[in-house]
Amino acid sequence: MSRSWNVLSLAAAVMLLGSAATLAASKAKPIDLGTPEGANLAARKIQCSANDNVPTIYYFHGEAFSRVPGERDRKLFDVEGYNVRQCVTVNDPARGAGWRLVSRELLLYVDPTTGELLREWKNPWTGQTVKVLQTANDPVNQRPVFAKAADGTPAKWPGTISGDTWWNTITVPLFYINPLGGEYQKNVGGYYHATEMFNFFGKVSDLVDPKNANPAIEVGWVRLAEWLPWMEMSGRAGIIYIHAAGRKLDSYEQLPTVMRKAIETEYPEYRNPPPGDDSRENETSWTYFKKKVQPTTPGKK
Repeated sequence: MSRSWNVLSLAAAVMLLGSAATLAASKAKPIDLGTPEGANLAARKIQCSANDNVPTIYYFHGEAFSRVPGERDRKLFDVEGYNVRQCVTVNDPARGAGWRLVSRELLLYVDPTTGELLREWKNPWTGQTVKVLQTANDPVNQRPVFAKAADGTPAKWPGTISGDTWWNTITVPLFYINPLGGEYQKNVGGYYHATEMFNFFGKVSDLVDPKNANPAIEVGWVRLAEWLPWMEMSGRAGIIYIHAAGRKLDSYEQLPTVMRKAIETEYPEYRNPPPGDDSRENETSWTYFKKKVQPTTPGKK
């Protein structure tokens, strides 16, 4: 057999194998949301990518309001939210393969009139003008997630399906010792009390498509919480609530100008997510404030 014939035969074989692989991929079975493995993979695709170390951005915007007993709610400012994240595969001897999410997040407080970042804000209850501290939490990581819990309970798809649309509702009540308080919070109060409510939406066909590693997702977010510490409300009755919505972006360039400008000039590390093996403790708006602002003696400035 001639050398040229060998080369042609090899090329034909490679083409045949490539065609077979393409055909096999096109016939790959959809993800089965009724299995623990399928439910777990779908959860990962909602949060980030099915592939390791692929940066994913969630962006949202909305409004913040006050709720004080005996008075009308007031609009306080607009908000712009950003979370850059990635997922990595983790393995557990008993629970098998799972995944872990690592991220950083920004919540910017924006002047509704100018669309620019608020640097100062006049408190309508005290009449004082206070400095605004944007929320910059790094990191905001999650524990590893597996197809079965530590006690062996299999994961279940928690969403609702209607036609080709799915949605999922997640409510996260928060109640923990406020890091800005003293050592006797159990005795005199001072716990941080809030609730975060998420709604995720997407297409079922995208979610169960094994070839679509990072499907388009829309998100709604509501937060009920105590006054932000930089507002200097001194324990006044009432709460702040934020109502926002957004989506998973295709690229960083889709962010609005106010967010891109803030990242590029003030928070450059937020251009990318933390490394997949990040082991730092999570940051919150309260721990971040404690790092940035010195306490003020009551009655003094």
